[in-house]
Amino acid sequence: MSNNNKKDLRSRDWFGKTGKDGFIYRSWMKNQGFPSDEFEGKPVIGICNTWSELTPCNAHMRELAESVKRGVWEAGGFPLEFPVMSLGETIIRPTAMLYRNLASMDVEESIRANPLDGVVLLCGCDKTTPSLVMGACSVDIPTIVVSGGPMLTGYFKGKKIGTTDVWRFAEDHKTGKISDEELLEAEGAMCRSQGHCAVMGTASTMASMVESLGLSLPGNAAIPAADSRRKVLSHESGRQIVEMVNDDLKMSKILKREAFLNAIKINAAVGGSTNFIIHLMAIARRMEVDLELDDFDEHGSNIPLLVNLMPSGDHFMEDFYYAGGLPVVIKEMSKHLNSDVITANGNSLVENNKNAECYNRDVIATLDEPFQEKSGTTVVRGNLCPDGAVIKTSAASPELMQHKGRAVVFEGIEDYKARIDDPELDIDESCIMVLKYVGPKGYPGMPEVGNMGLPKKILEKGVKDMVRISDGRMSGTAYGTAFLHASPESYTGSVLALVETGDMIEVDVNNRRLHLDVSDEELERRKENWNPPPHEFDRGYVNLYIEHVEQAHLGADLDFLVGKSGSEVKRESH
Repeated sequence: MSNNNKKDLRSRDWFGKTGKDGFIYRSWMKNQGFPSDEFEGKPVIGICNTWSELTPCNAHMRELAESVKRGVWEAGGFPLEFPVMSLGETIIRPTAMLYRNLASMDVEESIRANPLDGVVLLCGCDKTTPSLVMGACSVDIPTIVVSGGPMLTGYFKGKKIGTTDVWRFAEDHKTGKISDEELLEAEGAMCRSQGHCAVMGTASTMASMVESLGLSLPGNAAIPAADSRRKVLSHESGRQIVEMVNDDLKMSKILKREAFLNAIKINAAVGGSTNFIIHLMAIARRMEVDLELDDFDEHGSNIPLLVNLMPSGDHFMEDFYYAGGLPVVIKEMSKHLNSDVITANGNSLVENNKNAECYNRDVIATLDEPFQEKSGTTVVRGNLCPDGAVIKTSAASPELMQHKGRAVVFEGIEDYKARIDDPELDIDESCIMVLKYVGPKGYPGMPEVGNMGLPKKILEKGVKDMVRISDGRMSGTAYGTAFLHASPESYTGSVLALVETGDMIEVDVNNRRLHLDVSDEELERRKENWNPPPHEFDRGYVNLYIEHVEQAHLGADLDFLVGKSGSEVKRESH
């Protein structure tokens, strides 16, 4: 590895100054007890921390930050930790997705405005990963990601449980199979350690995403949060970011189109969340990489499912790690992957994982004998979604992949909650549930409500799945035959906004089709009488978001944030 000259370090524009400006930049920093030689040309490494007690998944990040610092000091760097907005998926209202872009702005400006030569992103809960990566992309300095890791597997009445079981518990409680007391007991048994969801939900999908993109060290995705090896990886990442600064290994040198295609294929192999699509698309557009919704179908929908994890399978992230973790999947997938693009340690993804070993084939299968022949996400189109909608086929019911049914329409999530368990609701298991106005602009923020729970009277028949369509998202921990991210969204006056109860809808996943059987003339008539529902937001960030958010098929970023802007700071305050 080569060493930069002091003048090449970005931080020298602050700490290398002479006179009044240099005095001010260094003097106030010294009130924290830093000796003068820390300012004499060492690479300054920012540790971007999303620790927050309001983000339970990330509540251990202070410990990981200390491990990163040890690695930075050891490698000759100068670590400085800073906070950014933290998005707790389980707490924040109305949805963490509304604030993903705001948090990315916080990250981008915090990096650009400060004397940082490289940055370590401490991510965990669902939106903290894409928001931090998006913000860092826009500045494009050497960056490495350390995920917080999944929590340990829960246990309830002698059985393993995880976040996916929330949906099962809710259904069983609704139908009287479990009592209030049992539900409370399960609540205390599920989240039994620090860390994010213990299944292949969105948080684990995002941790797998950054590893498959090459933004983390090998093994990042699956080490449990409570395992000491998570701290070891953090320490090693602290060392590595200093080397990345010395080699000027910026994000733009790692995040090529081929890296994004690698990530799409690996996401399919692990049965990752549909939220992967909207976040990866936003990251690609920040990097000005050519990526389209059809790439997820073309490169991901024919990849076999290799990982037997909830919600698509039976096991948990802890089991995944003990079986060998993502390195084993990457090794299995090597013939499908580009072996030229480099990762955070300078090697290719294939080179990094060529010696990975699998210790449990019930958790990680081979390409020759996968758990499912096809996985990933399928993109469908039709008059209901001319710009596309997505379905996670590995978590859907095969018998519903081709289906025609009568629409039962809910004019928003409040309407759904008010009527779903009404005994008078005219619905049976052959119907197709349609939920409007939960897209990026319509809610706003595109909440995880697309996997609408079934009516009580349907559950009581023993039916576990129905076709569901919306312009919203669903939790990565959820399952079911749900068509999501329908674009353009209903709030824009699309055909989805014009669906009425009783209309017939055709579903044909094999032929990538989602069609409303209503004539163009009738749709035109309905459009003339349509008005968008009123919004109550008229100020601040939410108003800005509604005005500028792009549609789901483009990643739902703010239009003025697309593209890199660089790390230059033109003006000084002194």
